[in-house]
Order: sequence, then C-alpha cells, then structure tokens
Amino acid sequence: MADVASSESQTTDYEIGQDNIQIMGLDIHNPVFLISSVTIVAFVIFTLMFQEGAAEFFGALRPWLTSTFDWVFMGATNIFVLFCLFLIVSPMGKIRLGGADAKPDYSYAGWFAMLFAAGMGIGLMFFGVLEPVNHMLTPPLGVDPANIEAAREIGMAGTIFHWGLHPWAIYAVVALALAFFTYNRGLPLTAVFATLFGLATSLGLGAEQASAGLNFLFGIPATDVSKVLLIIGITIVALGSVLMGLDAGVKRLSEINMVLALLLMLCVIVFGPTLEIITGFFANIWGYVKNVPALSNWVGRDDTGFMHGWTTFYWAWWISWSPFVGMFIARVSKGRTVREFIVCVLLIPTLVSVLWMTSFGGTAVSQHLNDGYTGVTETITAWTPELSLFKMLELLPLSGLLSFVGIVLVIVFFVTSSDSGSLVIDTVTAGGKIDAPVAQRIFWCTFEGLVAIALLLGGGLVALQAAAITTGFPFAIVLLGMCVALYMGLRSEQRSPAPAAAE
Repeated sequence: MADVASSESQTTDYEIGQDNIQIMGLDIHNPVFLISSVTIVAFVIFTLMFQEGAAEFFGALRPWLTSTFDWVFMGATNIFVLFCLFLIVSPMGKIRLGGADAKPDYSYAGWFAMLFAAGMGIGLMFFGVLEPVNHMLTPPLGVDPANIEAAREIGMAGTIFHWGLHPWAIYAVVALALAFFTYNRGLPLTAVFATLFGLATSLGLGAEQASAGLNFLFGIPATDVSKVLLIIGITIVALGSVLMGLDAGVKRLSEINMVLALLLMLCVIVFGPTLEIITGFFANIWGYVKNVPALSNWVGRDDTGFMHGWTTFYWAWWISWSPFVGMFIARVSKGRTVREFIVCVLLIPTLVSVLWMTSFGGTAVSQHLNDGYTGVTETITAWTPELSLFKMLELLPLSGLLSFVGIVLVIVFFVTSSDSGSLVIDTVTAGGKIDAPVAQRIFWCTFEGLVAIALLLGGGLVALQAAAITTGFPFAIVLLGMCVALYMGLRSEQRSPAPAAAE
C-alpha cells in the first residue's frame, strides 16, 4: 500500500513483500507470520488446558504491572499529548501524507467513522455509564464523596481523562508515524502480539456486554457457553466482512456504527435530562481542562488505588490497542496533512467522547442524584459493569427498544473491530501487502476469536485486561521511540519537500 515518491530523500530500497515466501497458496512474511502464529496457537492451547492456573496468573499480573510501572505509563502518555499538540502548531503540520499532491482516499464522514469505530466504540458502550457514576461515588484525587458537586465534577473529569486527549494521542502517534513512513518513505505497514491481545480485550468486553444485554432483555443466560457462542457467531459475521474488503465491508459497517450510535445518543439526550446534558457538556469540558494536570500526575497523586486500578490500566490498554488502531488509521489516512490528521484524530474524537460521557454518564448521575434511582449504582456495588448501560436505559421511555439498539450497536462494533483487526494483522504478517490471499485473512480473523475465547475461559475480564497490559508495557517504550523517529522524519521532509507521490 505504500506510495513511493520519486526523490531520493523520499525512498528506501525496501520492496513490499520482499521477504515473503509463498507456500500452500499463502503469501507470508518470513519469519513474522510463523513466529506470531505458532506463539499465539501455543498461548491459546496453554490457557485452555490450564484454566485455573491461567486465571490465578493473570489475576496477579495486572496489579503488579500497573503499580510497578505506573511512572512509565503516566509519563509516556503525557509526552504523547504534548508532542501531538506541538505538531498542530508547528510548521511541520503542513506536511501532507503521501506527498504534496496526494489526495485523500475517503471523505471526512467515511474517514472519521472508520477511525472512531475502530478506536474505542466498544469501550464507550461498556464504560460510558459505569465510569461517571463509579468515579462520583469513589472520586479520584482524594475528593470527599460527601461533597456531591465536587465529586460529580471530578468524577466526570476523571472519566473524560480516560477517554480524551491521552488515549487519542497514543493512537495519533502510532498512526501518524506509520502513515508518514509508509506514504512518504516507502516502508511497509508492519506488532502482532500487542495488536492481537489488545483486540481480544475489546472483543471480550463486547461479548460480556452483549451477553448481559441479551440476558437483561430476553432472559438468555449469560454463561461462558453463551459468551463463547456469541464470539463464534460474531467472528463468522466478521469473516464475511473481511472477505468483502475495506471499502465494501469495514467502511460500510463503520458508517452503520456511527448512525446507530448517533441515534442512540440523541434518544438519550431527548428522553433524558436534556438541559443538564447541554449545559453539562460545557461544564465538563472546563472541569476536564481544570483537573487534567492533577490527573496527569504532573504534581504527584496520592490516590494510587484509583490511579493503578483505572488510569494506568487504561494507558496500558490503549497502548496495546494502538498498533491495530494506528495501522488501521494509517491505512485510511493518505492525503491528509499532519495538522489535519492530528486535529481529526486527537481533538474532534475527544469532544465526541465528552459529549458521549455527558449524555450517557450524565443521565445516569442525574437519575441517581435527582430521582433516587439505584439501578446503576447496584451494578457498581455488585460489580456487574456490563449491565450499567441497560440499567440506565431502563428508566427512559422506549427502554426496551433502546436497549435492543444498544445490543445491536455493541455487536456491530464487535464485528467492525474484528474485521478491521484481521485486515491489519494480515497486512503485518504479509510483509506490508494489502492483497494477501483470502486464507490468511480467514486464519487471523478466526484466531482473534479463539484468543478472546481462551482469555475469557482462562480468567474472564481479568485475564483479558492482564494480557493487554502485558503487551502494552514494552510497546510504550516503542512509542516513545516512534515520537523521536517521527520528529526527525518530519524535520527532514520539511527541509526537502516531497514531489507528488507516485502511484
């Protein structure tokens, strides 16, 4: 997929697929495909064979990593935000991905739909109600929960902090580095482990929530069997989308996602506390801006329990998820300027996240404080987070219909993540080729589902989260190196502008 510019400063000697081998109808990179596939198959077999031991291991792994290396995750993500904001105002922001005459392959609507659906769609559905209420009841930064207004403000600020500039900056760094060196330097789009386990985590969350929703609406038991069957069914649907390709499959599903998500959010705004949501949107932005230095640990934090249990886990999760999201965003971002790219990948999604959390979480908070409704708080006390969304919708008009739309949306996000992830991993293991044989796409799509099943059976969400963090920690160091390499590459490009990219 790389376009190689004609000037010497814009090219490398690398040819896409130069290290590939063709065997049994496959076109695979040697040794990336073999090492990755064998290791992942071994991991799945081991986890399924020793479920009790795997659950114990993963249960201890997450708290150890998030507490021991919290300084790495907190420091690195702060650097990513500052680096992205610098690029927006820097003269380097005028550089165009693919050369001065490159044109975007997708409209703004299609582009934004794909990057947002791949970025954190399932996560917003899962945590959009849970976090604002949870963080109000047990606020970060040592705020007294008895001070309702202060707890409400910092609870929402803490939620937006986890879904705002910092995670999107992680995505932006990876995506921009990959896009620049692919389209402007002729290198291949190639991190399989981090991608697969980050993807499996989100797929596991989607399965948990969809299963809980089906149980809530239709009484279908939310057992391991039902979750496994759900993953299998959705993986089959994702296979169909993968075989249809990027434009006919992933792009179309992403646009469906955005329409459904917009409709659901509009219904919550209209049926919920409309005025509170509208005014809360601006108040929450200010609360976020005001508290982000303290939440970012710039001056030190005493609430280490909250920071380790939520923030450092999130940063590790986003980092583990970033190779997939970054490669996918890079793949659909040719023709954008660096400034346009950062604004659309960093600032606009942050504002959308604020609106989403204000609508869903703000409605749940209002139900608790103003109506005395305990449905959502009970899911926190019992720690059944997958039910929080449906309990909030239960109090609104047309609750059954809205809950059903919520389930459909989770499933479609699930499918979109799976099929876009399969396309990305297939590109990596095919040495950067985007037209690898169909059998390879089937292989990776199938194994994403198997890894999610293995992790669910080998410890549930704890296993999923621990696996994500395990791959996220070393990749945080890689991302810091990406910032340095990207800065040097952009400076070089600025001194020697590229001619029109060759097709």
